[in-house]
Amino acid sequence: MAFEYPRTIHFPETDAAGVVFFASYLALCHEAYEEALAAAGMRVSDFFAGGRHGVIIPIARSEADYLRPLTVGDRIRIRGRPERLDAHRFAISYEVVRSGPPEKTVARARTEHVCIHATSRERVPLPAELAAWVDAR
Repeated sequence: MAFEYPRTIHFPETDAAGVVFFASYLALCHEAYEEALAAAGMRVSDFFAGGRHGVIIPIARSEADYLRPLTVGDRIRIRGRPERLDAHRFAISYEVVRSGPPEKTVARARTEHVCIHATSRERVPLPAELAAWVDAR
């Protein structure tokens, strides 16, 4: 299910040059992901702790392209779109947009997630609730 998350950039997210530190972009995207799960009715505390399904969902891959700098006080929107990769994996593509005028895309990121059993660490299918969220259009 596509989602959008508005936010303001804060001082701790910036580096000595006064721009958002590169790793902060992934943290911002993950924050948007958590908010999207909560908005879909999932208990985020259970979700990340293995919840009632006994499944954990680590990030197996991430990448980002940094197009323009962000600074303290910038208003942004993070747009995300999950997609299923196979029975065990999904990805989320993000676009970070600075509010305008004019509106500008400042970064693009992508994370790939894999579902594994909390104790055996073997791959397992996406839990039904998560699969429904990933597959929603």
